[in-house]
Amino acid sequence: MEYERAKKAFQEYLNGYDREDAKVRLKIVHTCGVVACSEKIAAGLQLSREDTELARVIALLHDIGRFEQLKRYQSFEPYTMDHAAYGVEVLFGREGKIRNFVERRDWDPVIRTAIARHSDFALGEITEPRVLLHAKLIRDADKLDNCRVKLVEPVEVLLGVTAEEAGTQDITPEIFQSICREKCILSADRKTRMDYWVSYLGHIFDVNFLPTFQMIEEKDYIVKIIDRIPYTNSRTRAQMEEIRRTMETFVRKNIDLLSGEAGENTERQ
Repeated sequence: MEYERAKKAFQEYLNGYDREDAKVRLKIVHTCGVVACSEKIAAGLQLSREDTELARVIALLHDIGRFEQLKRYQSFEPYTMDHAAYGVEVLFGREGKIRNFVERRDWDPVIRTAIARHSDFALGEITEPRVLLHAKLIRDADKLDNCRVKLVEPVEVLLGVTAEEAGTQDITPEIFQSICREKCILSADRKTRMDYWVSYLGHIFDVNFLPTFQMIEEKDYIVKIIDRIPYTNSRTRAQMEEIRRTMETFVRKNIDLLSGEAGENTERQ
C-alpha cells in the first residue's frame, strides 16, 4: 500500500530532526492526528478506498515543511517560512523526494496542490473535482486535529505565555469584529496573545464538510478551547462568551444545512 510506504519514508525523513524538541514532537503527533482525522472524514463522506488512502498520504505529508522551519527558526510564525511552499519544494522541487514516499505518479497533481494550498487563508478556485475534494479534506482534517492540539499541548508552547497571562489581555477590536461576522483571522492582524487564541477558533469558519462539523460539535471543541484560558480581564471574558454563542450557532447551522443537502442527495439517488 502507498500509505505504508509513505509512513516508513516519513519516519526516515524525521531522523534529520530533533524528535525530543517540544515543537517537533507536537508536529509529529499532529501529523498522526491529521491522518486519523482524514480517515474519519473520508469515511463520513463514503469515499472510495483509493481516495481514502490518498487522503491519508496527503495528511502524512501536509506539514513536512514544518520540520525545517522549526530547525531553522524554532517558530511556527508564517513570516519565518512558508511551510506549505517549502513542503512542495521538498517533495516536488530540487530535492524531489516524492518518489521516496509514493510510487504512483498519477497522484502527484493532487498531492502537490493539496499540500501547497492547505494553509492558505482562503482556498480559492480549483477546477478539477478530485483535486478540490482533497484540498478541502486536508484543510478540514488539519483544522480538526488542531482543535485537539489546543486542548492537550501546554499553553506556553502554543502562545509563548501562560494561560493566566493570556487571560489578562485584550482582544483587538478588529479581531473580535471579524469573529462576530463569522470570518477567519489573518495572521498579520493578530497583536495580542488573545488575538492568537481567538484566531485558532476562527479556523472553524473555513470548515467544508458535514463530518467535520459533526465531530467539532460532538467533541465540544469550541467550549473546551474557550474554557482553557482563565479570563481575569472582564471585557475579554464577556467577549469570549459572545464568541462562544456565535461559533456554536455557526456549527449547528452548518450541520443542519449540510445534513439537509445530504438527505436531498440520497433522495435523488
